[in-house]
Amino acid sequence: MTVRVLLADDQPLVRAGLKVILEAQPGIEVVGEAEDGSRAVALALALRPDVCLLDIRMPVMDGIEATRRLAGPGVASPLAVVVITTFDLDEYVFRALKAGARGFLLKDAGPELLVQAIHAAASGEALIAPKVTARLLEKFVAMGEAPKPSQPREALTNREEEVLITLARGLQNEEIAEALHISLSTVKTHVASLMGKLGARNRVEVALWAWETGRLARR
Repeated sequence: MTVRVLLADDQPLVRAGLKVILEAQPGIEVVGEAEDGSRAVALALALRPDVCLLDIRMPVMDGIEATRRLAGPGVASPLAVVVITTFDLDEYVFRALKAGARGFLLKDAGPELLVQAIHAAASGEALIAPKVTARLLEKFVAMGEAPKPSQPREALTNREEEVLITLARGLQNEEIAEALHISLSTVKTHVASLMGKLGARNRVEVALWAWETGRLARR
């Protein structure tokens, strides 16, 4: 199955470079390009790509607002968004994830991590650059920047708590299965259950909930 990608960056050379990297990979096709966030939203709604790869700093509309309009709370049919930026700023990470992004990468992440993030987002998972993941979320929660977390619709089981912690630390499903000595299908079942109980639309929101409730700080 081919993953259809929309690129949005205000620098033509950056867009060209990303396109070359992605289209060199089997199973990835760049179906559209945009030079600002407003154009990206319009194209994304028209083309319905599998993944939108958005820069943060763009004219007219930045990548955070574009992400919110494509994948944020209240969006009936959210699209998968991966945010990519030159700036390793805590604020950007948190705002992008709260806006609905399924991935956050720095532009120096390299082709391999970029491709992994695209495939992860397309399959409903999430990938955040190792440089900017857990410690930054923990910092924002400690500073009180996050809203008060909601209560789960049902109590989490012990196994769901274990899966929650490993997920919040950035592990993908295969890694969780290995760490907890359970099958991949069991991991997927628990992740789906967590999303349902927490009212989360993706695993990034599940990870944020774990940090907001202090679960990782206690371990």
